[in-house]
Amino acid sequence: MKYFIRELRISLMATLSLAIILCGIYPLLTWIVGQGLFPHNANGSLIVRKGTVMGSSLLSQGFTDPKYFHPRPSAAGQGYDAAGSGGSNLGPTSKKLVDGVRQRVVDYRIENGLGPDAMVPTDAVTASASGLDPHISVKNALLQARRVAKARNLTVELVMEKVDAHTEGRTLGILGEPRVNVLMLNLDLDGKR
Repeated sequence: MKYFIRELRISLMATLSLAIILCGIYPLLTWIVGQGLFPHNANGSLIVRKGTVMGSSLLSQGFTDPKYFHPRPSAAGQGYDAAGSGGSNLGPTSKKLVDGVRQRVVDYRIENGLGPDAMVPTDAVTASASGLDPHISVKNALLQARRVAKARNLTVELVMEKVDAHTEGRTLGILGEPRVNVLMLNLDLDGKR
């Protein structure tokens, strides 16, 4: 019995010590470092204009008006719901996925005034893994430029200049593809950049 009590005390002390370190000290140090070195990122990369939070540069929003560039489709919750982040978990043989993508292709072509055989970028008709990807491909943005320019009574050239100004290169120069942050581009078009 003496051995059992000693082992129980050691186990409880180890559990308590780890709880204090891992649930208290480590999160506190992480918070201090984040706030000290990267306060904008640590606080959600929020975009604030005149005291109003416009969104986060890290999360997609559901823009549907023709005067805005549209993000990737979202499978998060009821759409662009950060609390419901996640993919649809539909596989490539899923009839629901195939039918949904097929319909999005048709809708994208109609919405952007493209011909029935026009190639549609994959990111325009499929959701990202999180369902909240804030970026679209440059090709997707360029195909939407004519619609946005027409809805805003702007020249296509001006809208394409804005797309070019908001095109981000590959991460570290080698990872991923060039991309456009939809929120930042739309805010710039609204004059709220």
